[in-house]
Amino acid sequence: MISNLRKAVRLPQQQRRGVDLSHPARSPLGTAVVNCAVYENGVRQPGDHPAEDAVRRVRGSGDGFVWIGLHEPSEKEFAGIAELFGLHPLAVEDAVHAHQRPKLERYDNSLFTVFKTVCYVDHDRLTETSEVVDTGEIMVFTGADFVITVRHGGHGSLGPLREQLEADPEQLAIGPSAVLHAIADLVVDDYLDVTAAVQDDIDDVESEVFAESPRRSDSAERRGGTKGSGTGAGRIYQLKRELLELKRAVAPLTHPLQALATQPMALVDPHITTYFRDVSDHLERVTEQINAFDELLNSILQAHLAQITVAQNEDMRRISAWVAILAVPTMVCGIYGMNFEHMPEKHWTFGYPLIMAVTVTLCFLIHRGFKRNGWL
Repeated sequence: MISNLRKAVRLPQQQRRGVDLSHPARSPLGTAVVNCAVYENGVRQPGDHPAEDAVRRVRGSGDGFVWIGLHEPSEKEFAGIAELFGLHPLAVEDAVHAHQRPKLERYDNSLFTVFKTVCYVDHDRLTETSEVVDTGEIMVFTGADFVITVRHGGHGSLGPLREQLEADPEQLAIGPSAVLHAIADLVVDDYLDVTAAVQDDIDDVESEVFAESPRRSDSAERRGGTKGSGTGAGRIYQLKRELLELKRAVAPLTHPLQALATQPMALVDPHITTYFRDVSDHLERVTEQINAFDELLNSILQAHLAQITVAQNEDMRRISAWVAILAVPTMVCGIYGMNFEHMPEKHWTFGYPLIMAVTVTLCFLIHRGFKRNGWL
């Protein structure tokens, strides 16, 4: 009955990457309420339904469920809905104030699930201040006859997802747990898209680190950064910070998805449990990619610093070689500058040209030796 569940909830790539998918409000129930719809046998019932009327209709018929979508509601706006559906105060507080870790909490009449949404921020060139990953949140209250989604952030709209599900009533007929799975699947698919985009940034940084001159990169850093040219540690550190933000959004979701995939729950249809396993497997793949990216960035950073160290050592060898060459005329001038009476060739007419010739010859021989050894 749900063989096409994953296919139906996938959205076009251009709709899910770096684009605000704000969905137009369909319901006049309030500024925070984006949508309120009644579904019976998987079919959306026509008309705009205030929350009270929608609940009364569903519970009166004993069939279907209500799906209410909200965007950044205030405590006052959410209080009426929380009281109507009997939501737990702690979950309500988390949903209103946001900034929660991904989690799954069970209450008497509902499940409360928190998802971190991520969006890749397009940029022409990665700099040491570039924003790569933008995060938001989706909270989902799932009950026997209702789904309440609370979205925070400027991306991750569920409007296109709702339309995809409405196009296949057979899936929505399963109930609220089908909506919960569709949201989880969409969020994890976004993780896959973002990690693929971040990998492109890492590949670019890696290519530039091994392609450019270490001395030029080091001099660019000393001049005040790498915004214009050179890779520099600043860009690598910025990418690591953005990768850490992505990891904070992805990693904590592992346990909630494993619970949905392996533990029987009264509010989750047994047929949907199998599909949560697939979502959990995709999340595990994302987690492995992020860990691999972090290790790769560490290696790139070490390689970049090693290049700079090698360039500095080469500079020090050149300086040392020239110091050794200049030490010869310095020593000769110092000796003859002591003005002793009896010194070699001091009173000879060709003494000065001879000493200069010897000095230049010694400097030439030392320079040639350093040149052969690669110091110059």
